[in-house]
Amino acid sequence: MSKEKTVEKQNKNFLSGLFRQQIFIPIAALIILAVFNLIADPSFFKITLGYNSAGDPVLSGYLMTILDYGSELAILAIGMTLVTAASGGQDISVGAAIAIAGSVILRVLCGTNSRPDTLQAPIIVAFLIACVVAMLFGAFNGVLVAYFKIQPMVATLILYTAGRSIAAWINNNELPIVSDPTFSYFGGFIPGIPIPTPFFIAAVCVLVIFLVLKFTTLGLYTQSVGINENSSKLNGLNPTFIKFLTFVILGLCVAVAALIKVSRLSSINYSVIAKHIEMDAILAVALGGNSLSGGKFNMAASILGAYVIQFLTTTLYKFDVQSDALPAYKAVVVILLVVLSTPKVREWLSAVGKKLKQSKTVKEVG
Repeated sequence: MSKEKTVEKQNKNFLSGLFRQQIFIPIAALIILAVFNLIADPSFFKITLGYNSAGDPVLSGYLMTILDYGSELAILAIGMTLVTAASGGQDISVGAAIAIAGSVILRVLCGTNSRPDTLQAPIIVAFLIACVVAMLFGAFNGVLVAYFKIQPMVATLILYTAGRSIAAWINNNELPIVSDPTFSYFGGFIPGIPIPTPFFIAAVCVLVIFLVLKFTTLGLYTQSVGINENSSKLNGLNPTFIKFLTFVILGLCVAVAALIKVSRLSSINYSVIAKHIEMDAILAVALGGNSLSGGKFNMAASILGAYVIQFLTTTLYKFDVQSDALPAYKAVVVILLVVLSTPKVREWLSAVGKKLKQSKTVKEVG
């Protein structure tokens, strides 16, 4: 009997510990979505092996769509998590910045001719130039936030408003088209590999950021600045530079996402590309249990949150929800997450949990 009680106690402690884990929130959301789709339509989880127009094997299905489009969101979530943790705010210009970086890539690849027969520059050169440009725009946002002390959402509103016009100006308001099939590999499939290339790109980005967080002090310094900027300054840190650096890192993430975006169609639509993606990136951070007011963060939870958001988006599309209505559904999720993450609500939930535990203990004693 005592052995059974010990096992029961261990199970309770395990569940209690799991509930306290930050990553529990995206895992719970993932389970809810999975169960809903399993009940509504089990075929949602079906994966089929087919062939594309070039005759190469490709995996298709809703799960592959989540893996594919969730990867570019996961890359953005990396940078958005760092920005949120350090500055206590969010960058709402990432969609416009992707349009700029994507436009730069196409401009370099196409040159002065919007529809060249061959590439006018190597893809790696176009990508590196886009990285520099995206990081410069990230630095612009970083200067406004870190040095001029402007609220992140207000500071990034400038690029959010003007970014797509800048993207169109880069290519003289033309729609360049890259005809070289190798360019489409980055947003599609590499011949002979049936898994979408964006997943591998995201995997590399995730590996790099985890190595950086493990072997450098970036994560510790970012959290310190977010928790208490004045204390971190007294301890010898430079909060201004750290905030600035997080925006530059987000700029790099934007360039990678832009490469994936424009290579999907080998072209660009300035007004549509990455539309509302900033909302998804912010929601991924929030769903990961990270405080939107800055401080401690869990990168793994944010990345998982990105795939959960794509799971939600794919589910809504599956049930014929109009694309214009998607932001409304996601806004409800954002409101719920923000409310649940507030100190008052957490204190109330903790108090309710303690009362239930006490009442259960009294009943067992009685």
